[in-house]
Amino acid sequence: MRKGFDGLSGLVRNEMLRDPLCGDVYLFLNRNKRQLRILCWDKDGFALYSKRLEKGTFEVPVGSDIALPYTTLLCILSGVSLSSVRHRKHYVHLGENVD
Repeated sequence: MRKGFDGLSGLVRNEMLRDPLCGDVYLFLNRNKRQLRILCWDKDGFALYSKRLEKGTFEVPVGSDIALPYTTLLCILSGVSLSSVRHRKHYVHLGENVD
């Protein structure tokens, strides 16, 4: 967890082959999954958020390069077990993305 704005945006560009300026949010975990960093482009600069757990670990879905719905990101940050999450049916407007 030594990398900052430039190091993490370099990882996104060179290792993931993605554009860090596109507005997507990128999550980075340390080896023991107790620290998490979130990198995102905020219209005029990078924003870097960090969270360290005093107990427990972050649960992350399998796969290193996957797209997560916003609600899943909130569950990860809140410590909710992803295997116990059940989504109820709800109305989705035709113009919205369905995850």
